[in-house]
Amino acid sequence: MQIGVRHTLPAQNLHVFQARRASFKCRQTSPLNPLTKPNPCSQKPLSSACFSTESTRQHLSSLEKLLQKTNEAEPEKVITKPPINGSIGNKGKVLLEGLNLSRIWPETKAAEEMSPRHLNRLQRLLSKSNMEYSPRNSLGSRWREYHGCNDWSGLLDPLDENLRREVVRYGEFVQAAYHGFHSNPAMSTNQAPLPRHVALPDRSYKLTKSLYATSSIGLPDWVDDVAPDLGWMTQRSSWIGYVAVCDDRREIQRMGRRDIVIALRGTATCMEWAENLRAQLVRIPESDNPTQKVECGFLSLHKTPGAHVPSLAESVVEEVKRLMETYKGETLSITITGHSLGAALSLLVADEISSCAPHVPPIAVFSFGGPRVGNKGFVDRLNEKKVKVLRIVNNQDLITRVPGIFIGEGSNQQQQEDLQKKQRNDGFGKVFDMIDNNNPWAYSHVGTELRVDTKMSPYLKPDADMACCHDLEAYLHLVDGFLSSNCPFRSNAKRSLVKLVNDQRSNMKQLYTHKSLSLNLERDRLRVPIPSCLPSPSR
Repeated sequence: MQIGVRHTLPAQNLHVFQARRASFKCRQTSPLNPLTKPNPCSQKPLSSACFSTESTRQHLSSLEKLLQKTNEAEPEKVITKPPINGSIGNKGKVLLEGLNLSRIWPETKAAEEMSPRHLNRLQRLLSKSNMEYSPRNSLGSRWREYHGCNDWSGLLDPLDENLRREVVRYGEFVQAAYHGFHSNPAMSTNQAPLPRHVALPDRSYKLTKSLYATSSIGLPDWVDDVAPDLGWMTQRSSWIGYVAVCDDRREIQRMGRRDIVIALRGTATCMEWAENLRAQLVRIPESDNPTQKVECGFLSLHKTPGAHVPSLAESVVEEVKRLMETYKGETLSITITGHSLGAALSLLVADEISSCAPHVPPIAVFSFGGPRVGNKGFVDRLNEKKVKVLRIVNNQDLITRVPGIFIGEGSNQQQQEDLQKKQRNDGFGKVFDMIDNNNPWAYSHVGTELRVDTKMSPYLKPDADMACCHDLEAYLHLVDGFLSSNCPFRSNAKRSLVKLVNDQRSNMKQLYTHKSLSLNLERDRLRVPIPSCLPSPSR
């Protein structure tokens, strides 16, 4: 038991303390800080049987010496003696040596010194347990604006923080589609597929329908003899995505409506790759306008039924009609999102459901790294149906520049439109229209563009390879850090770097791969399942 007093008593006044010790209260103070105000506790009389006069004397004497020693040592901690004849450089060197940063930060080249201002911020971004997002503010009456009713005018440059969060959120629905496929890619050729579980990134949504895409072409029989272990890579029908609907009242109130999401993954099987290469333009079957054309391979995956599954077009129309009837009378929206091949199919799905029933809810497409899908006639078709498309494009992603040639699209959409008007006004209209409508390679992009750039990221190498520039997680990383076209990567970006480090380690700057190893992420990666999607294919 320790005895504390309000003031330190010298030994000669001990008899005063002994006379009043019964009225003293037990107090607890820190012996290393004499200025700390003591906290009162319960009052207990001291027993002479427990403490003799001699032991009390020794205790108070020791306490006094300790306090005197502390008071003498404290000034030495705050007063620093400047070096004699020391330059500013020497002072800085002394300060850095005192911080001893070499223990916690490896030496790097000057060209790679792109670290955040605080090491704890980098550690937070490299932590698996810390998943931060941009604010999920109430969209309320502005939900139509964020859904593209004005083609996202005034929201892209600079990028609105609410729109940034929505774009990243829809991208994560596509990541869930990748997970759902790679967890069980094989399909039975003898029976209909069983219901599939998909871990959705947003718990306020529930999955209502699985979607399948089927190729209209098949591999020769000799392929199975030469490569019998390809398995699901050669199957004609594959699970490609899902339909989900918001089922949480609080989230419906935040978004201002009940949202229906259709998420589609990118290319994964050999048959899908083969369809990607069928790049000639063909007429849309339902169109009365012969000038409205789309890529042959994409249309094949969209329209072809499988042996035990309906076509993608049939499945999505059936499910949208059912949900419209189920939630009749509510404010609804349809959001279609996809990456790579999924981005291309998203446009065909949007075209399909836009006219599947009267009074279809507003339709918006959020596409990541999508190729061109059709010609200018197809673009006009979607515009007439009021389908809103936001294309998120990485400036270094080559997939967004294929298929087709420059006719019908330039490097800048507005410049191209002005050029087309000038050509028509100059008397070249008939020639230009003939080339545009009959050339099988005259492709054109659809919708509004949000352009990001790998070189703007302080974490990725400026010469990152094609796979990294097309990777979905890299896209979400760039969107999360995008401020505007003339601003650097935002310093308060919240998205974790763990997925990016795991998927694109060879394309990360060496500084951050070293730091991730120092945080033992390599060990965690081998022990804990990685929550990110598998590396996305190149289309």
